[in-house]
Amino acid sequence: MQVIELSEFGPENLRMTSRPDPLPGPGEVIVAVRGASLNYRDLLMIAGQYNPRQALPLVPLSDGAGEVVAIGDGVTRVQLGDRVVGLFAQRWFAGQPTRDQLKFTLGGPLDGALQQLWKLPQDGVARVPDYLTWSEAATLPCAALTAWTALIEQGGLRPGETVLVQGTGGVSIFALQIAVMAGARVIVTSSSDAKLAQARALGAWQTVNYAERPDWGKAAVALTGGVGVDHVVEVGGAGTLAQSLLAVRPGGHVAVIGVLAGGAGPVNLTQVLMNNLRLQGVLVGHRQAFEAMCRAFELQRLRPAVDRQFSWRDLGQAMDHQRQGRHFGKVAVTLDAA
Repeated sequence: MQVIELSEFGPENLRMTSRPDPLPGPGEVIVAVRGASLNYRDLLMIAGQYNPRQALPLVPLSDGAGEVVAIGDGVTRVQLGDRVVGLFAQRWFAGQPTRDQLKFTLGGPLDGALQQLWKLPQDGVARVPDYLTWSEAATLPCAALTAWTALIEQGGLRPGETVLVQGTGGVSIFALQIAVMAGARVIVTSSSDAKLAQARALGAWQTVNYAERPDWGKAAVALTGGVGVDHVVEVGGAGTLAQSLLAVRPGGHVAVIGVLAGGAGPVNLTQVLMNNLRLQGVLVGHRQAFEAMCRAFELQRLRPAVDRQFSWRDLGQAMDHQRQGRHFGKVAVTLDAA
């Protein structure tokens, strides 16, 4: 089979090469990968900025979807022909994670999706709705589950509440779609009026161009009649957290997810304390939550927002598209059949 390997850190060191076709052992399945998707984590991993001690070579990309084409002895969770994804946290099935469970993640340290035949434990895969394309299905394991965990599993989102999402990348657009599905009002920020128009077409209640309103936290408070939002999906990190703390109501919830604007910086703890705020870190989510999310998506026929599809032979172009922030939603990668 063919795979894309990272032999040394840096995107220039990604190479397509051959490996022996894998055979399933007891409790294992072989998935013929049909689609993958990019996350910001993948760019950091490839650059050596996420985990400089990552063992190489590595098959990158955490997200992949495909068909089960072989099963080992004792496999009962899936059958031949099932449409599945690999779960980001391979050993986190429900509840709160342990340190050990969080060590076993796809796309680093474990090999990821850029391989034609992917050997995975049966407990590390989950079925996906039949109505989704391969590219759409491949967007679910990280971005969709992160948004679902932030708002539903940990945030306890209720109908009628207000959610602020930052930007129009994969997690943020899934958060918009999930919040709308749950009956919430959504405020979306972006520096692009064209992307804000796309967000409104997906059901955004209000939008704020943060290039025109750098004080978008205050703008969000004004839009809610001086109350503040109930939830913030915080993907920027240190560079945007101050505005998120201004935007959220007393007693509100800030889901800390990304570090697009930096991972380290000062935090106004007085503001957190005096307003009784809840800051919750989100690391994707567990299998039980993924399965619940898929049931909800299937019921509502929610379609992921796939911005563009690239062949895995054009992975460099796909990464550039993601890195430069041109995308609305997710960037997908298609693989050749084995």
